[in-house]
Amino acid sequence: MATNLALDDALLAQAFSLSGFRTKRETVNAALAEYVEKRRASEIVALFGTVDYDRSYDYKALRSRGNGNPR
Repeated sequence: MATNLALDDALLAQAFSLSGFRTKRETVNAALAEYVEKRRASEIVALFGTVDYDRSYDYKALRSRGNGNPR
């Protein structure tokens, strides 16, 4: 998809030099991918402490069923 963007030239130059990519397009796509990854990670971190768990669950009992396979 062709898109025209007004980008901060100084910021793009910094990202371009730090990235090691050969084109501005690769640099911008990598920056977008990193942004999405960080946002998704922060959403996961926000879930910590919000999920209930069963205190009586014994994961070690599953190991004793043989070769570590909980089947």
